[in-house]
Amino acid sequence: MTPDEIVELTKKHNFFSWSAQGAVNPIPMAKAKGVYFWDAHGKRYFDLNSQLMCVNIGHGDQRVIEAIKAQAEELVYAGPGMASKVRAEIGRELADVTPGDLKKFFFTLGGAEANESAIKMARAYTGRHKIIARYRSYHGATAAAITLTGDHRRWANEPGISGVVRVFDPYKYRSPLYNEGDSDEAFARKCLDQIEEVIMYEGPHTIAAMFIETVTGTNGIIIPPDGYMQDLREICDKHGILLICDEVMAGLGRTGAWFAVDHWQVVPDLITMAKGLTSAYMPLGAVAISKKISDYFEDKVFYGGLTYSAHPMSLAAAVANLRVMKEDDIVGNSQRMGKVMAGLMDDLKAEHPSVGDTRNIGLFGCVELVKNRKTKEPMGPYVGASPEMAKLGAYLKDNGVYAFTWRNLLHTNPPLSVNESELREVFEVINKALEITDAAVK
Repeated sequence: MTPDEIVELTKKHNFFSWSAQGAVNPIPMAKAKGVYFWDAHGKRYFDLNSQLMCVNIGHGDQRVIEAIKAQAEELVYAGPGMASKVRAEIGRELADVTPGDLKKFFFTLGGAEANESAIKMARAYTGRHKIIARYRSYHGATAAAITLTGDHRRWANEPGISGVVRVFDPYKYRSPLYNEGDSDEAFARKCLDQIEEVIMYEGPHTIAAMFIETVTGTNGIIIPPDGYMQDLREICDKHGILLICDEVMAGLGRTGAWFAVDHWQVVPDLITMAKGLTSAYMPLGAVAISKKISDYFEDKVFYGGLTYSAHPMSLAAAVANLRVMKEDDIVGNSQRMGKVMAGLMDDLKAEHPSVGDTRNIGLFGCVELVKNRKTKEPMGPYVGASPEMAKLGAYLKDNGVYAFTWRNLLHTNPPLSVNESELREVFEVINKALEITDAAVK
């Protein structure tokens, strides 16, 4: 097929997510390797978003591909009630990197299903109904996960499930609780005092779990200030509330640690993961379960299941992916290259008046664009598009950079295998592109 035929036939028979169907204009992706992919015309793109923040080890790693092939030859499918060699292996590999006593895993086909399952576990274990979530969050598109989601994507799906209560995020750049010069500890305390007030009004005895993205993903890479995660753990313990950390994006090396909670030495009761678990070579999600919760279900039925839970093909990809991450020190590279990226982002802020803030932890980053640094007026609205952000995205695409831009945010989430020269290469294009948003500064 020609590139145009690929696009035409794809649009004719496929219904795309998060899109008005008539506005869809997909890239006819043909091949990928490392931090790059190519379209059917032969044009190369730097994958600055790791597709959907998921191709952590980079594209086309032959070790994972061969593991998938070998599993297909050995055993393609086993039902969720079966044991298999690869199911034994994945537990051992994953338990080696999960924090604390989270050493038992329920496997799903993605992050949303992992979050759905975590809600069921929390409610069954505590006998309580309410879940506290945050406004600037995304937890998935299925019924319960989209209700947990705090951003505008939940609006069209409301009312959703019952019992979800929302609190605000530790968003230093825009929080009215933050005063210039405040220490991280002081800001964290203000945020947590606000959460405790909500807990009091809702009734601690009615709340099953606090459900958060450890580091907020698509809503702006909001990194909790020092003290926030540790004290949140204490608050949850005080009230018998479970702490559930959604690390679908932040986990598996993205932040420069195996899991983002590791930065603060906090052990949640449940961790949900997906994306980087296989680096998207096959679909897979999981809930990592603490001992007290897994012990609870020893003599009680967990009312949840999936036909493709612990699918051998997906587990084979996960085992190989985790081994690649260890062999290549992918987590260490994320940490090292995260420092390089932080410097490059500082340079952007120094040069471009449209850069209001830059944030990153490891290779999980974003540039927040504003029309006025003093007022912090966003370059794009909370819902909808702006001409400036549209032009920025178009420029990057035209110049061979595949990036995630929305609202007033430019995300910088390359594969964790990226090297310094590749990072500097893509930031040269970004540096030039930001002249577009600089022109809109008031």
